[in-house]
Amino acid sequence: MTTAPHLVLSMDTGIDDALALAYLVAAGARIDGVSATYGNVLQQQAERNTRMLLDMLGRPDIPVAAGARHPSWAKYFVADAGCARFHGNDGLGDLQAAGAEGPAQSPAPATAPGSGIVELTAARIEALVRQGHTVSVGGYPVGDPHCALPAMPGFFAHTGIAAPELPKHPDGDCPPVTEGARMIVDAAREYGHDLTIVATGPLTDVDTALRADPDAVSRARIVFMGGTLTQEGNCYDLVCETNVLQDPQAADRVLRAHADTTMVGLDVTHRCLFGDADVAQWTAAATAGSRRIASLLAGIAGFSIRANRESDPIFAAGMPLHDPLAAAVAIDPGLVSTLDLPMIVETRTGDGSGVRGRTIGNPRGVVDNAPPVHVALGVDGDGFVRGFTDTIRGFLASIG
Repeated sequence: MTTAPHLVLSMDTGIDDALALAYLVAAGARIDGVSATYGNVLQQQAERNTRMLLDMLGRPDIPVAAGARHPSWAKYFVADAGCARFHGNDGLGDLQAAGAEGPAQSPAPATAPGSGIVELTAARIEALVRQGHTVSVGGYPVGDPHCALPAMPGFFAHTGIAAPELPKHPDGDCPPVTEGARMIVDAAREYGHDLTIVATGPLTDVDTALRADPDAVSRARIVFMGGTLTQEGNCYDLVCETNVLQDPQAADRVLRAHADTTMVGLDVTHRCLFGDADVAQWTAAATAGSRRIASLLAGIAGFSIRANRESDPIFAAGMPLHDPLAAAVAIDPGLVSTLDLPMIVETRTGDGSGVRGRTIGNPRGVVDNAPPVHVALGVDGDGFVRGFTDTIRGFLASIG
């Protein structure tokens, strides 16, 4: 690719998504739009976070579209308390008041499909499940033994609910095309091979776009943050990675699509640790014109650094730069070395099925004529952290 690619982003804008967005703006990337989707927070909160950040970064001209509000396998989505632990209830370390006008907003209620908004209390969730509706709590269906930590009070009152039988085959009717998926399709039709789709949240909208226009969207390059091949996962089962687990069916379809796809997973992001000394460089570089955005970026990074340090001693040096690394690979593929391997996502848990959400090599790759996925396995972690820190520091220093 001889020129900088056009980028369309799909983000569930929490802390590391926000840092990835700041990095891309600071690096002068050609961002044609952002689809804000569910994941770290509810879709509406992700959209608010994205618009606020772009405004503070001086790029309110970048379009933001409403992406999926729930995964392809469920009709409702509830944010997980684990995400709140690492991102805050609002996705930005509960520090929005530091950068937005007025007080920080409360998280949006959990929602139903379509335009209607339905607040999902614990009792309402139980009623929906008993009526046969599937509710995702951070990627786990209600009734799954791992589904025990939703970000709402009173959920432990649930008793006697069995997990629903999820479809064995990942295919199904294509869901309605969201504004975010439409943005991806339109960009793919316009830019073709010059487009890179960067997904730092669940792959629901990318999957929807691929199924809506496979010929156009498969011509684009896809870089997504998610999965793990050689390490433990970061979900409760220690097998799966969060973004993939949110919608394993969608992720499986994306991996099987005949597109140029790069998986930037925990194999490499856990080697890119961003710490307090790095944050201090941003604070020191802030000018009168960049003080607000520098304060917000430093604040949310500090929140994540503390949360990661408290969760596991392997993060004593800092927070892993999950989404920023994927964003950087989108504009500089040479940052990582990859293994080309046909990949799948297991969509069920059980004997003969594996573990739902696991990313693994496709054992039928040759028989199925499956496309290879570029699985990132090597990275100069320290070098990337320096480059990431310097890029945003230079951007903050340049704002008068």
